[in-house]
Amino acid sequence: MTIHGLDPGHSAPPDRMDATSLSYRRQALDQFLQIAAPKLDQLFGLVGQSGCAVLLCDSDGVVLDQRCRDSDRPVFQSWGLWQGASWSEANEGTNGIGTCLAEKRRVIIHRDEHFMARNTAMSCMDAPIYGPDGQIVGALDVSSARSDQTEAFNRLIAAMVAQSARQIEADTFRAAFPRARILHADADDTEAATLLAVDADDIVIGATRGARRAFGMAASGPIAPVPASDLFGRDEGRRGFEKAEHAAVIRALTRAGGNVSQAARELGVGRATLYRRMKRLGIGETPADLSQD
Repeated sequence: MTIHGLDPGHSAPPDRMDATSLSYRRQALDQFLQIAAPKLDQLFGLVGQSGCAVLLCDSDGVVLDQRCRDSDRPVFQSWGLWQGASWSEANEGTNGIGTCLAEKRRVIIHRDEHFMARNTAMSCMDAPIYGPDGQIVGALDVSSARSDQTEAFNRLIAAMVAQSARQIEADTFRAAFPRARILHADADDTEAATLLAVDADDIVIGATRGARRAFGMAASGPIAPVPASDLFGRDEGRRGFEKAEHAAVIRALTRAGGNVSQAARELGVGRATLYRRMKRLGIGETPADLSQD
């Protein structure tokens, strides 16, 4: 009321943008929408029969995609829970989508916890979705039209929403780094995907929001490239070229199943040369342990 000048008794449904403006918004997030679509279908398969709709919104709270049963369509459309409607807090006050985006956290807004009186017949469960750069890209929402839906059932749905949001975030991150190895890092944060993207030189080039928090990286934007071994605290006691050479020889021997001749061919050196390097690096000092074929 004070900040946005809203009237809780305002009865008109949320504003909906025209088809052209909505199309531009969808095009800007086309890959994100394609990645999210199967997860929306899965989530709707779990909650759709209980009178719920599944909605995907952008970072401004505009509904970009939704799922609901045909029989529930008139209700959700009349409430403005449909593509093109804006559910930001500036437009609607406290509500699942807008409050989730404003507070950057999971929320459950149950019936009369909504600011607008016309929204108090619904319950909304929401989770934010973060992009590969650590910025919020949107929110995942499940809204219920059931008058008998309990707060305990809301919490159950909220857990499914959070899990689906994590899956969308993880899939979006993988798509952003198609040529990188994706590592899953152990972390205490169970509410966010903790993934790292590592290039062919074992340099970390990307991190999800959960991984950024876990490893003390910048919360958003590009990360400073760092060796994966530094992040995970691994140190073989070697430095510079010796460390790189040791890793290269170990990888070649592993690929060759311990066959020194095959490993030497992969490295482009003779077998005798490889043995000398192995001895200097302290690798396989008992040649009998390795195949000599």
